[in-house]
Amino acid sequence: MFGNYLIGLREGLEASLVVCILIAYLVKTGRKDALRPIWMGIGVAIALALGFGCALEFGSQELTFEAQEALGGSLSIVAVGLVTWMVFWMRRTARHLKSELHGRLDAALAMGTGALVATAFLAVGREGLETALFVWASVHAASDGTPRPLIGVALGLATAVFLGWLFYRGALKINLAKFFTWTGGMLVVVAAGVLAYGVHDLQEADWIPGLRNLAFDISGTIPPDSWYGTLLKGVLNFQPDPTVLQVTVWALYLVPTLAIFLAPVGFASGKGKVKVPDEQGSRGSQPTKAS
Repeated sequence: MFGNYLIGLREGLEASLVVCILIAYLVKTGRKDALRPIWMGIGVAIALALGFGCALEFGSQELTFEAQEALGGSLSIVAVGLVTWMVFWMRRTARHLKSELHGRLDAALAMGTGALVATAFLAVGREGLETALFVWASVHAASDGTPRPLIGVALGLATAVFLGWLFYRGALKINLAKFFTWTGGMLVVVAAGVLAYGVHDLQEADWIPGLRNLAFDISGTIPPDSWYGTLLKGVLNFQPDPTVLQVTVWALYLVPTLAIFLAPVGFASGKGKVKVPDEQGSRGSQPTKAS
């Protein structure tokens, strides 16, 4: 449940921040007439994400067991790839998100209503589709038959919307670069578990071998139906009897990805400074602040 809460919180907060930045910019620049197209684009993006999630859930139920496992494993790997790209992208651009969105919005305002709808749709839609895919893969990996994963996602999204509203009202200020770094690191750990389960699904679909070649089996020590077994599964996607390939893929993904993600080299180049024109037109340096 915690892993799904984290997904909902992080992805939801990204979308909430995007919405807050777009709306605040239009209000401050006296372009309230452009708010309706923005909300239209946001509404279409949310509807698309919900429709995509429903299509994944209900469409997979019509498949055979092997096909379900093949689909679940394949989409889990795709979801991990997308989420990994997202956390690295956000790690690098959190400081400049506001200025980037302002630039896109200025261009959209000059082009008309359709461009405004498209801007809001693309800004929010990407987050929505990523969330729907990763949540579906995470719920599929949990497969405990309870609504807890969905409850976790709903609570995470609700928290994100509330935090976004506080940001808009100016009642909350945090260092977004640090926030997305820490939550991104935790999400990498969650993604490693989803990736391992994706590999297991492909093994059950007989796409890749090694289903009976277990790395270890501690089901007697940590029963899957115990409270601590359920907790470990919900937080880390822990499995007491993984295959050798699952453990290998988990380690090969988690260790280097987390090390590169948390390494300061490449992410803090220039020590948080960007080049801006000075009064004489030359290029100077000015510290940036988190949006």
